[in-house]
This record gives sequence, C-alpha cells and structure tokens, in this order.
Amino acid sequence: MATTKTTEKPTTEKKTATTAASATNDKSAKSTSNKSGKSGDSEFHEFFVDELKDIYWAEKHLAKALPKMKKAATSPELAAAFEKHAEETNGHIATLEQAFELLGEKAQAKKCDAMEGLLAEAESIIEDTEKGTMIRDAGLVLAAQKVEHYEIATYGTLVVFATNMGQNEVAELLKVTLENEKATDVALTEVAESFINEQAAAE
Repeated sequence: MATTKTTEKPTTEKKTATTAASATNDKSAKSTSNKSGKSGDSEFHEFFVDELKDIYWAEKHLAKALPKMKKAATSPELAAAFEKHAEETNGHIATLEQAFELLGEKAQAKKCDAMEGLLAEAESIIEDTEKGTMIRDAGLVLAAQKVEHYEIATYGTLVVFATNMGQNEVAELLKVTLENEKATDVALTEVAESFINEQAAAE
C-alpha cells in the first residue's frame, strides 16, 4: 500500500522569526540613516557646533585685541584698517550667534588654542618692536594676516560642513563672513605693499 507524504506547512514559530528579522533590518536601516550627518542628534552635528564654539571664542578675543593693535600701529592707514576690522569682527560675532540660534543651540564660547597663540604672537611683536616705526607696522600686518588665514581656513571648512548637513541658511551666513575675511586679508596686503614694507626695509 502506498504511503502518502504530507507537506509541512511553515510553523507559527518560523513566521515569528522571519518577522523579527525583518524588524531588526528596519531598525538597522533607520540607525544608518540617522548617522548621515543631517540629524540634529548626530555626532557630526555635535562636532560642528563644537567648532562654532571654537571660532566664537576666537572672534570675541580678536575683537578685544584689535583696538590694541590699532593703538600700536604707526601709520594712520594701518590703524584705520584695524578699526574697520574691529567693527567687522563684532558683526562676525553676531552672525555666529544667529547660526547657533538656527541650529537650536545656545551661543557658547570654547577656548581656541590657535587664536590664543596668534594673539600672543601679536602682543610679542608689539613688545619687540619700537614705537613709531614701520618695522612694527610690518610685524603687525604679519600677525593680522596670520589671524586672517586661520579664520579663512576655519570658515571655509564650516561652510562645507553646514552645506553637507543640509543647514543651508547657516552655510549662507558663514559664507558672507568668509568673503569678508578674504577681503580683509587683501586690504592688509595692499596697505603693506603700498609703503609699509618698503619703508620698514629702509629703517
């Protein structure tokens, strides 16, 4: 007599296991999505905000240092350039505060070791040069342009970061500051090349 084979149907346990595996995969996919850098809770967001705090400290301390550099300058042209940049720096501080607000973060400053070193170098130049000389002015331009190049590098990178995070408003704000820093660097070069360097070399 022939034996009839019975086909096994999937058990409830197998179905449950399949459903659980599918749910796990869904969670994994969501987790990966949240690490794209566009989430407000992402590590990249935190890193970005930390760098904003760093340049915020830098700008606030530069705003305090520029009046001293203006006072130490020999030529009226360089003194005027420092005065103008001090006003612009206060604007940069306000712009950063806007950026913090757009990100839903409190505007806080975190010590910037790079700017601290650059401003200490400016102080050293003032101490090591004679008052009323173009050598001092040449040194002050050097110190100021080192600061500008640091800021240009920082803001340039932050603009790219903000864009990649999808924070376009923040990117546009920082881009305006970036262009301003570039313009200041050019202005300092023009002052130095118009007469300061030549006269300093003759002293």
